[in-house]
Amino acid sequence: MIGHRQGLFQKQSLQQKLSPQQIQYIKMLQMSTQAMEHRIKEELELNPTLETPEQESYEAEPDTPQDTQQENETEEFDDREIDWDTYHTDSTDDYTPSGGGNWNPDSEDWRDLPTPYQESQLEKLESQVMLLELSEKQQLIADQILGSIEEDGYFRRDLNSVADGIAFQTGIPVLLDEVEEVLQMIQRLDPPGIAARNLRECLLIQLEQIDSSIDGRDTAYLMLKNHWDDFEKKHFAKIVKRMNLDEETFKQAYDCIKMLDPKPGSFESETLETGNYITPDFEVWYEPDFDSDNHNSDSGGEFMITLHRRNMPDLRISKHYQQILDKMEQKSSGDKKNAQTKSFIKDKMESAKWFIDMLMQRKHTLLNVMRTIVALQDSFFRTGKGIKPMILKDVAERVNLDISTISRVVNGKYVQTPFGVYELRYFFNEGISTDSGEDVSNREVKNILTEIIENESKNKPLSDQKLTDELNKKGFQLARRTVTKYREQLKIPPARLRKMAL
Repeated sequence: MIGHRQGLFQKQSLQQKLSPQQIQYIKMLQMSTQAMEHRIKEELELNPTLETPEQESYEAEPDTPQDTQQENETEEFDDREIDWDTYHTDSTDDYTPSGGGNWNPDSEDWRDLPTPYQESQLEKLESQVMLLELSEKQQLIADQILGSIEEDGYFRRDLNSVADGIAFQTGIPVLLDEVEEVLQMIQRLDPPGIAARNLRECLLIQLEQIDSSIDGRDTAYLMLKNHWDDFEKKHFAKIVKRMNLDEETFKQAYDCIKMLDPKPGSFESETLETGNYITPDFEVWYEPDFDSDNHNSDSGGEFMITLHRRNMPDLRISKHYQQILDKMEQKSSGDKKNAQTKSFIKDKMESAKWFIDMLMQRKHTLLNVMRTIVALQDSFFRTGKGIKPMILKDVAERVNLDISTISRVVNGKYVQTPFGVYELRYFFNEGISTDSGEDVSNREVKNILTEIIENESKNKPLSDQKLTDELNKKGFQLARRTVTKYREQLKIPPARLRKMAL
């Protein structure tokens, strides 16, 4: 008989908890240039110990009359009554602008003001996730999932990859069921269906969320759950027969499905929808070497890569507040107000130092990622042509960062090149093998698909199957479903609609 021992045992495990500072840094990584400008202005307003070189800072040489004046001012500051609540409240709600009724946001004086910062879809999701009261492990999983959501709002990363990534980064083992559980939580946030793995899952989640009293809702759910292949192929007669539906019931279900959003939370046109102009985050150009006759040399040259700063000033710790703190440190007073003031200044200075360090780290990470993208897509950045197959993992391995971090860095960022402005996600695409064994990017295949459609007979547009056959003839062995996906991503309507548009 096997006995069971009871007792206390020690078990060593590695745990990682994301601090508020780490969460803030992750958010800073994903911010565009415009959003980062706003974040810096906000920090300058909130933290009096943080300043720009242009800001007036009190500096005086020692052993001068000014030094005596500074000491007197410091003593006044120490004894001053401070209303600490003013640092935690905002009284702007009751603010009335000077000039009475002359305030007009449409006037010329107001037109040049910057567009207010608008929270991105990813930031909205992160705010909702913070309210879920997740465990530390679940928070790590959620962070991986959010960072891997693609620009169309879908999550296509393999769950094993998420679990392996967390285990590699933190040493914490993660089960697939745990990843699935967190993914389902995120999919039911606002908008419902975000982070779905495919269209079927996306629509089913939305149907789960809407009121069951809506006509056709239950039938629509069963239709998509049990007859998806027929629905996708538009074999509606088969569905009606198999589900034993009358025409009116089917119409109600179909109308219910048409109300759903196939791309909830899409990031694709987020920049344009906010009404902001695109501000490139990077600029890249190629400078070739020249020989003695001032001709381009084929043997050398280098890429010039810059991170645009524009309205992002250099930041530093206020010398004035440092001097105040130094004076307080020299005193051994047990005065409560003095101790409270000293603690406040110390906290603000630590926060300012952290913010400056994070800006430097952000710059280093962004430039590393951009340099890697340029190295992997060097042909395009030289000539404007020849996009190569490249996925997030290719960059992540070279810069030694997680895939979700790379996704955050490239999301919503743009680069200015001599050939135009491109979103960084433009350079990420899957590879397709041709009959000759050569790997080409799916972006090149999409260009060929576009060319085939442009040259088709306008009276007899090619069906997706015929488009597939044409691509196969050119050496691209693709499934019809893949060709349909590419056509939809190019926002090209199906054959019957292309003919109707004539």
